[in-house]
Amino acid sequence: MNITIEGITDLTILHYFTTLNAGDFTATVRLFAEDGVMYPPLESAVVGKETILTYLNREAQDIKAEPQQGITENLADHHIQIQVTGKAHISWCSVNVLWLFILNPQREIFEAKIKLLASPQDLLSLRPPHKEYTLEHIITC
Repeated sequence: MNITIEGITDLTILHYFTTLNAGDFTATVRLFAEDGVMYPPLESAVVGKETILTYLNREAQDIKAEPQQGITENLADHHIQIQVTGKAHISWCSVNVLWLFILNPQREIFEAKIKLLASPQDLLSLRPPHKEYTLEHIITC
């Protein structure tokens, strides 16, 4: 199933969401620059294709992204910033999300930041069962 996002025509971003939702994380990782960085919510930076693939295989099996709209901005050095808002669904809940991508001149994902747009209390209810977070930790993230 191909994704459409209001305001976004960039194929790299459309393929990111299509492959992510299909669970084809190998194809998702191919969209990243070799030294690309993913900043998942409530996690440390994940650097490099192999590390991102390991992370997605471990943490993203149950996630479905529903991107809704976005905007594109040209940056210095021919980089492009793309912001996408929407929802992420997991088996027990949904949350509003902001995805912030920086594409390099080769149209590879240089940086992907995933920000949950939820209250700290809502974020506590989203924590994976195998991890423990305190409200104080989430507020300072």
